[in-house]
Amino acid sequence: MKYLSKYFSVITVILTVIVYLTTIAPSTIQIDSGELAAVQITLGIAHPTGYPLYTLLGYLFSNINLFDSKIFQMNFLSMIYVSLAVMIFTITVKFILDNLNYFRFESKQIKKKNNQKNIKEINLTEFEKIFLSVITGLILAFSKTIWFQSTSVEVYSLQILLFSLIISLLIKSFISSNNKHYWLMFSFFLALGFTNHMTTLLIIPATAYLFFSKNKLESKLTKQLVFMILIFIITIILIYVYLPLRAAQNPILNWGNPIDLERLLRHVSGFQYQVWLFTSMDAAKKQLAYFISNLPKEFYFTIFISFIGIVSTFRYYKKFFIFNLILFLFTILYSINYDINDIDSYFILSYFSLALFSTFGLIWLIDKYQKFSKSFYIALLLLFPFNQLAFNYSVVNQSNNYIYEDYTKALLNSVPPNSIIFGYQWDYFISPSYYFQFVENYRRDVVVIDKELLRRSWYFNQIENQYPKILKGTKTEIDLFLKALKPFERKENYNSNLLESLYRRIMTNLVTTNINEREFHLTPEIIDNEMQRGEFTLPAGYDIVPYLLTFKVVKTKEYVEAPLPDFTFRIDKIKDKYQSGLVNIVTTMLLNRAIYEKMFNRYEKIKIYIDKAKDIDPNLIIPEQLR
Repeated sequence: MKYLSKYFSVITVILTVIVYLTTIAPSTIQIDSGELAAVQITLGIAHPTGYPLYTLLGYLFSNINLFDSKIFQMNFLSMIYVSLAVMIFTITVKFILDNLNYFRFESKQIKKKNNQKNIKEINLTEFEKIFLSVITGLILAFSKTIWFQSTSVEVYSLQILLFSLIISLLIKSFISSNNKHYWLMFSFFLALGFTNHMTTLLIIPATAYLFFSKNKLESKLTKQLVFMILIFIITIILIYVYLPLRAAQNPILNWGNPIDLERLLRHVSGFQYQVWLFTSMDAAKKQLAYFISNLPKEFYFTIFISFIGIVSTFRYYKKFFIFNLILFLFTILYSINYDINDIDSYFILSYFSLALFSTFGLIWLIDKYQKFSKSFYIALLLLFPFNQLAFNYSVVNQSNNYIYEDYTKALLNSVPPNSIIFGYQWDYFISPSYYFQFVENYRRDVVVIDKELLRRSWYFNQIENQYPKILKGTKTEIDLFLKALKPFERKENYNSNLLESLYRRIMTNLVTTNINEREFHLTPEIIDNEMQRGEFTLPAGYDIVPYLLTFKVVKTKEYVEAPLPDFTFRIDKIKDKYQSGLVNIVTTMLLNRAIYEKMFNRYEKIKIYIDKAKDIDPNLIIPEQLR
């Protein structure tokens, strides 16, 4: 028992790592994975809010030669972050179980009321406390969203670790009699949380509850708060100063170019994403409905134990109930008002809360079945984390996910040297291209321009830094656009019609001024959306032809040769909307090219493109005109 008491958290993390190692992605995956890996390795600046702590730690780790693949090494770092978080969380649960009485209300009236209810004290043995802590740690580890963050590069992996540390120090600060040092350490790690991700804000209301329920408003408290605030502010400044210092050096990836105070505040505040915050009641209802429908997929049968824990803490440990309920509700109420597709990670703190509640549900089970043998309730409790493991494994597993690497490389390889690819496929292509082009130097000659980022003043600086000649022919329009954009970025009155007009002229001029020296290619969403709506127009006399995975801008009606589809496209199993969407994009483009070949009676090539499309998606329905 002595060794078990000492190393139970190590046992938990070993079990977690054994499972996590089998699900790590070998390459980039969807959304921000490629960009964040590139930012860490090249020491750049990521999308808002910049994530300086995440970038600096990642850069240091990237310089340790552990694996041949840098992207796998950065994915491995995410696994380390989440595994350490599980270990700290397990230790925190054990600390809570050792100090349960601190979470009862202490007033005489409550005590008298509780005695009338004949509340039964549950005296857990040391083994039961350790076992409960390990089980709760594994419940958190194998919840879908937490587990998924361990598979690839993403800021939420470090945030999960910071949440574990912050919650641990918060509870120790609340319980410890000599808690001054714990509160100062809490302030430091809370600041670290804010230098990684702004969801750290969600822990503040629960913090305020525990802090003021423990301390009375007096002069000593004021002095302590001043020290806490000083530590908090100094820590944030010391880490966020990385952004302007690095921006001044013009790194390859310099999102926001936060070189001065105005740009820094705009970047750190996530100005460009604020349009999706608190948009409408309908959006909030949609996100809440998603959270509720997704919740059983996070915990499966364990969710019932969490609900039992909510009732149990309400009856016996009201301070813990209020603290944890505030944590849960504030996370949900804030997150549902953020109208984005990849919302899952914003609910992470609520999963921490439910895992903590599950501890008390498990206590209820032990009490209920303690008349049976110990081996019975051990087996019973083990069912909960392992049912999550069984159901979530195939969903979370990214070990064979090469689809985004294959697509990015295929798209880059499909165009001739020094071509321009214009589009906004961030999730599938642009983000991964940052890693492959700027870290692995793969087809660095190809210029990738994000159509949506052309709306931002800093992006022109980044393009100029990477490819100096690309913007030369449209400098007049860019200068006018930047002047008109300034009041918009400062939240002042601006001319929206002028902005949109100049923006469209810049896009068209990029084609006109570069096409004689570089082939110009459009990704399919430009044709399906912007060109259909008239928001993007080609210069007079120009047309498009399906080229393979892009549409090539041409000035001819004659047949245009294109590469054959001999690229690799590894699909283990379509698991989500991103992979499904990407497969649809690729097969549609192959069929578009087959239709183009038919127009010129190139029948020998039609079958090649159709066969490739069917190979990628065996269930693909071939259009009538190609049958």
